[in-house]
Amino acid sequence: MKIPRDRMYLKFRLYGFLKNLRFFDPFIILFFIDAGLSFFSIGLLYAIREIFTNVFELPTGFLADSFGRRKAMLISFSSYLVSFLMFFLFRDFWFFAVAMVFFASGEALRSGTHKAMILDYLKKKKIEHMKVEYYGRTRSASQIGSAISALIAIVLVFYFGDYRIVFLASIVPCVIELFLMASYPAYLDGDITRARGGGGLKSSFFETWHSFTGIFRNRDAVRGILNSSLYGGVFKASREYLQPILKVQAIALPVLLFLVDKERIAVLVGLTYFSLYLISAVVSGNAGRFASKFDNLARPMNMTFIMGGIFILMAGLSVHYAWYIYAVLAFIGLYVMQNIRRPLNVGYISDTISSKVMASGLSVESQLVSIITAVFAPFIGWMADIHGIGTALIMVAIIYLVMFPAAAVRKVASD
Repeated sequence: MKIPRDRMYLKFRLYGFLKNLRFFDPFIILFFIDAGLSFFSIGLLYAIREIFTNVFELPTGFLADSFGRRKAMLISFSSYLVSFLMFFLFRDFWFFAVAMVFFASGEALRSGTHKAMILDYLKKKKIEHMKVEYYGRTRSASQIGSAISALIAIVLVFYFGDYRIVFLASIVPCVIELFLMASYPAYLDGDITRARGGGGLKSSFFETWHSFTGIFRNRDAVRGILNSSLYGGVFKASREYLQPILKVQAIALPVLLFLVDKERIAVLVGLTYFSLYLISAVVSGNAGRFASKFDNLARPMNMTFIMGGIFILMAGLSVHYAWYIYAVLAFIGLYVMQNIRRPLNVGYISDTISSKVMASGLSVESQLVSIITAVFAPFIGWMADIHGIGTALIMVAIIYLVMFPAAAVRKVASD
């Protein structure tokens, strides 16, 4: 059976495409360095973002399940708008910190909510068994958006000669997303629509709470959330260090010598991220095919978890010995594993918790990602300032791999 390519399928893909038109992604670390921040200060900013995402995550996911997911998404993109404006207007650590808080509120409102809307839609269409392939296809559109975003970012930085412009440009797709969310059908708000015709909001709130607390009594759900969160948190804390590595390469390589350093950096970094996201798009689009090669989702989740740690270790060793091209390849492998894993994670978690609290359950996962990122980001920055990026990545990889026994998942009955 093929995936139905109806209007909502196109809207879900458009959402992913627009969501990832974040023109700052390939240059965020370089932007902070250009503003005079140390790696430790950059790590603190990421920690602030993740701590506040953590603070906002659970209540926003819970409220989205109880009072309406579309409203949560509209508020989310409004928060992003404020954040992008602040990054564009100011060049001070504390203003950046406030901008990170607004960004965190947007992430918290969005993260698990839209996935829950997709899973609700699949349930309504009676095609839940296609969730890995379906989510992989929508995520593929996100990666295509990231690839296009990288190319546009090259032009913006090259033409304006200032990293700040990428934040101003990122406002445009955010505004379009607001209109897209408003066009989603009311039934994707979740069970709140039906609750209003019965026991009202209070009844819906307590019913949601009862289902939500059941998540923590399910060993498979807890393991699945931990497996996903550990990889996600370490990935988010370490992935941006590809940018300073590419900066060194751009300056050292005897190519594009007719350009000034910032222009060469913009071209090399942008093209690398373009290629990286195109590869990620292909990988995400084939996540369902990859999963079908296994008799359960637990095996590929555990396998890719270990592979992620190996890639981080390879990146660290390569930077330590100045083999920068191998470090870039290791980071590409890390991104590939993340894009294979994400549809698998969503599929596994959805097999272990109630659909009514899907946004809350996925928000728990996102919340744990935030905690892990908030711990690792300053640690990596501190280690990078003192011992270099290579040593920092090696230490993180060792810690991550040692934690695998606690995060290993097992086959569930509905796989």
